[in-house]
Amino acid sequence: MERLAILLFCSSYVLSVQCKVTLQADRPSIQVEVSHRADLECCFTPNGKKENFVWVKTSQHANKTLETHIVQDAELKEQFVKGIQCGVLTFKQAKREDTGFYRCFLNISKVVTHGTYLQVYEPLEKTINLSESVKNGILTAEGILLLLCVMLPSASLLFKSKNLNDLEKKKVNREEENIYQGLNLDDCCVGYEYDQIERPQGGYEDVGNNEEDFQLEKP
Repeated sequence: MERLAILLFCSSYVLSVQCKVTLQADRPSIQVEVSHRADLECCFTPNGKKENFVWVKTSQHANKTLETHIVQDAELKEQFVKGIQCGVLTFKQAKREDTGFYRCFLNISKVVTHGTYLQVYEPLEKTINLSESVKNGILTAEGILLLLCVMLPSASLLFKSKNLNDLEKKKVNREEENIYQGLNLDDCCVGYEYDQIERPQGGYEDVGNNEEDFQLEKP
């Protein structure tokens, strides 16, 4: 019962607040460079009566603790456009210390607007101020170096492969020479030559013309 009572009380409070004032959408965040102008705006629709409000800032310290205080060191303005009341917070020369979360607190309605986070940053300074011609020369040199890094290993591999092919050819030629040197042509041709074949001592005789009975010599 206690929780239900609290819930009903909160709901009735929210409804009563919404009847008094209607909040408009705020910019979630703004980024500006140091020493530049920064304009923050909170807008709402009051319920027929002008609202008094103050700007409050929530920032985080180095020890990660949050601190909320009323903004007083900036230019404050109020605007009315078609029944919408707006508060404008202006930093003519923003500083890094101005970084934080800014909201408007309405004194009569006791409502805080959605808020805007302001980030003030310092631009990166050029360590080396180079002209365009020098930059183009550096890019050209980088391209040449990149090309050499690609071509030199390829040329080295081709040269090594050529040397290996030459060594293989020399090895094959030496093996063939060794084979021919191991052969003795004189030993291969040992045998009877055609002119050295001796004829049999006895000749062949005609059997028909010889009437004597003797045995022919076989060749």
